[in-house]
Parts: sequence; structure tokens; C-alpha cells
Amino acid sequence: MKPSAVSGRWQTARMVFQRFAFAALVVAAFALMLLGKADTILVERARTLVVDAMAPVIRALSQPAGAISEIAENVRDLANLRAENARLREDNEQLLRWRDMARRLEAENAELQGLTDYVPLPDSRSFTIRVMGDTGGAFAHGVLIAAGSQANVRKGMAALSGDGLVGRVAQVGHRASRVVLITDITSRVPVVIENTRTRAILAGNNTEKPRLIYVPAGARVSPGDRVVTSGHAGAFPPGIPVGVVSSVDDTVIRVQPFMDRDRLEIVRLVDYGLSGILGSLDEESRAAQAEALKAAREKGKAQRLKDSQQPNADGTPQPQTPADAAEP
Repeated sequence: MKPSAVSGRWQTARMVFQRFAFAALVVAAFALMLLGKADTILVERARTLVVDAMAPVIRALSQPAGAISEIAENVRDLANLRAENARLREDNEQLLRWRDMARRLEAENAELQGLTDYVPLPDSRSFTIRVMGDTGGAFAHGVLIAAGSQANVRKGMAALSGDGLVGRVAQVGHRASRVVLITDITSRVPVVIENTRTRAILAGNNTEKPRLIYVPAGARVSPGDRVVTSGHAGAFPPGIPVGVVSSVDDTVIRVQPFMDRDRLEIVRLVDYGLSGILGSLDEESRAAQAEALKAAREKGKAQRLKDSQQPNADGTPQPQTPADAAEP
């Protein structure tokens, strides 16, 4: 047979196969479906054999793809590691600069303290107490704590949370005490604006945002300024965080406290050893009060004596009262 005749037949068969390939595949698919319905066990065995036979081929084909994916993942990790390493180097350099600055400030502070005969605050004594309940309402803001005089709690101790100043101990019982919050209408806390050192008084008003009063005229106060205790009046030591300025109007400056009354579950009572406004009066104050009381009594006695010497309308002298007669 000539080669030309063989090639002609091959081309004819290929054309017929290409023309009827789709129809043949459809017929084969229907035949397999009918066979699967007729004999499911046979089809399942055939499928298992095909899968077992193709598994090594699929595994061999998937290995390059897995290797490429792993290489790409390693390249991404390497790029991330380089970026993270650069960031850590920058953070380390910044921390080293802060360390050097802190050392210089520490040395300068020690030198200044030596020049000014600085006396540090006394060591504080603190303990953590659980809040038993909220005694506040529309007219008062306070909480009850589960500790009293039995646990060495005393009136005037500072109550702190993890965020800042909460208030002060106002009443002490044997096993429980009451803490007045800084938002209570009776609360007055000497504070200072941290960045400008402007002094003021934080006055509670039974709202969530107390006011700043007695702010000097022309003082620069802006929303976002931190407010801390000033240490004046001996009520609290300086530097305890209180809150941030939330709004500044023409006449009212409001502060958003750091402490959250609704989430107040545990407080830390701190005894700084300060007598403050709750301490007993010293001898000079008592002497001044005694002098003022004596002067008031002398003035009242003189006025009553003058009134007693004036005659009545009929010309008769006024009778002396028992109080006037009893006074020496």
C-alpha cells in the first residue's frame, strides 16, 4: 500500500472523529450514567481503580505547584521580616534616645533637688477594695466600699482606679465606707492643666462632666488638655490624673474624667499621709477663731449695753435683760 493512500485514510478518519467526537462523548456519558444506575457496585469499583491509578500522577503534578507556593510564601515572609526588622531597628534607636534623655533628666532632677533642699512626699499606703454599691442618684454621686475602720480606712483617703482619681473617703464605718466621687456636687479638687500649668478647681455638679472654676483670666485652655491634681490644700498629692478638657465655652469649661462610674467595680485607697482640708486645725487657726469669737461677743455686749441705756418713750430706762445681767 502506498504511503499516500495510508495518509489519506488517516486524515479521513481524523476528520470523522473530530466531527462526531462531541456526539460520541455525549453518548458515552449517557452510557456511563445508565451503567451507574444499573450496577452501582461495578461503577464504584471502577471509580476506585481509576482514582488509585491516577493518584501518583496527580501527586507528581501537584508537587511542583506546592513547591512554587511554598517558595512564594517564603519570599513574602522574608519581605515581611525585613520590614519588621527595619521597624524594630527604628524603635530600638528611639528607645535608646529616650533612655539617654531619661538619664540626663534624672541627673538634672537629682541636682535640682539637691539645690532646693527638696523634701519628697511621704511613702503612701494603699490597698484594693471592692465596690459594694452605688449610693448616688440625681442629687449625689458616691459609692460604698467593703472596708471601714477595721481595715484602717480613714476619712480623706484618696480613691483611685486604674485610670485616675475617683474621689475621696467621706464617711467611715466599722466594715464599710462611703467614697464621694469627683463628679459629686460637694466635691472640690485643686487641679492644674498639665501642659500650661494653669491652676483651677474641679467642681462636681452631679453630671458626668464636672466644671473647672476659678480659672485665671486669659488662661489658655483647649479641648484635649490633660487635667491632673495640683497638690494644693494638702488634699491630694500632685500629678494624679483626673481627666481631659472636653469642651470650652465662654463661661464654662467641662472636664471628662478618666474614671468611669458605670464600670467602677474595684478602687484603690491610698493614704498619702496628708492632713489636707480634712485635718484638724492647728494652734494658730484655733487662736484666730477664738479671737474672732471673743470680738463678736464683745461687740454684741456693747450693743446691748447701749440699747439698755436709751430711755423709753415715757422717759423710764429700759429694764436689763437676764442675759445682760449675767454677763460680767
